[in-house]
Amino acid sequence: MTVDLAGVPAVSAASGATGAVGDPVTAAAQAAAAAASQAARSEVWQTLTALFSASAVAEFAALTGCVVLAWLVVRTLRGRRVLRGSVWFGERIFDGVLFPALALLAALTARHLLQAVVPIAVFKLAVPILTSLLVIRIAVRVLQTAFPESRTVRVIERTVSWLVWLGMVAWVTGLLPLLLTEMEAIHWKIGGTDVSLRSLVEGLLSASAVLVGALWLSAAIEARLIAGAVVGSGGNLSLRKIAANATRAGLLFVGLLLALTAAGIPLGAFGVLGGAIGVGIGFGLQKLAANYVSGFVILAERSVRIGDTVRIDGFEGRITDIHTRYTVIRALNGRESIVPNEMLITQRVENASLADTRMLVSTSVSVAYGTDVDALIPRLVEAAVSVPRVLAAPGPAVNLDAFGADGLELTLNFWIEDPENGQGNVRSGVNLAILRTLNQLGVEIPYPQRVLRHIDA
Repeated sequence: MTVDLAGVPAVSAASGATGAVGDPVTAAAQAAAAAASQAARSEVWQTLTALFSASAVAEFAALTGCVVLAWLVVRTLRGRRVLRGSVWFGERIFDGVLFPALALLAALTARHLLQAVVPIAVFKLAVPILTSLLVIRIAVRVLQTAFPESRTVRVIERTVSWLVWLGMVAWVTGLLPLLLTEMEAIHWKIGGTDVSLRSLVEGLLSASAVLVGALWLSAAIEARLIAGAVVGSGGNLSLRKIAANATRAGLLFVGLLLALTAAGIPLGAFGVLGGAIGVGIGFGLQKLAANYVSGFVILAERSVRIGDTVRIDGFEGRITDIHTRYTVIRALNGRESIVPNEMLITQRVENASLADTRMLVSTSVSVAYGTDVDALIPRLVEAAVSVPRVLAAPGPAVNLDAFGADGLELTLNFWIEDPENGQGNVRSGVNLAILRTLNQLGVEIPYPQRVLRHIDA
């Protein structure tokens, strides 16, 4: 069925739905389809018969050797360590890309060597199966590496697996050429261009392959950049993050252009769409665009960095990741806050570790009137320094803050250099050390006291 832009159907010669009964062209097409179907059934029957012949044993042995050889090579290259997130090796030997690729290469070599000696039957099934497994492994591993926490990726993985296995079945049974012929017969006219269903499907497959390749390359570059920052000093982690994000965006953009070209879609057709997207960004998507721009600005100027302890909008925690649209802040109690990057640009942000990671922590204690404060202060400083996380330089300091109603109020200030590990635990350790010191010296912590005077009437 051929449909032009006006929606008027035209008769397709291959469809035979509205042609004359005695049309010689339609009869020839039907005869060719019937002959191809008969040839496919005959080939499948011959393959099934050959699977039970004596020569099939040699093919099974050769195929087993190919699989074992591929497993040994991958095991030797990977070693005993488990590589998390590796596309080539996977977490196990069988779920990476390298194993089915080597097995397919060995199977093709073995089939080439055996086809001059024995009739090929087993490898007619093994090669499509290994090819399908390779395609699935590439798509699944690349998507898992590029989007490790996306639930949509799981659905895409299952869909890709089903489509690839169905294509393999059509390939083995000989239905694929017939299916391609029928898809070629279904076409439309779009803008004066004749587009068939087969060309659309092939373009979609080419576009998917290009995008998967772009994702693979961007994920590899990002992993290498981030791993270099973790191994090194870590001070340039933000710059490496912005380089990784910019690389991924650029590769995906180039991949999208190549995918559209592979699909046969002219890029000039998106001129109006580009203008509409620009208007949408200017009005409805300005917040989203502002967050993306703010993400690159934050990563470039390094006003806040991964690992900094910040406080924004009443939430305090450590920055664990900076994405192009939002920043993840994790509090010490395990709660995580997803903060839009625009807030880090337009609002006041308290950064406890921008120029110096050291942080001042204080605690208070009251002692009874009459206590020798001059002798007590050095002992309290010694007690605070004995706590593991308290810094000796700059050292703790004790101040007499006020003359309270019940006793002398002392404040002990001390410094720590790892605020991401918490303040409450180190303050508790200092308080316990102060309490032990006061008990050893016999210094009294006063209770609230009130003097009552009774006047007789």
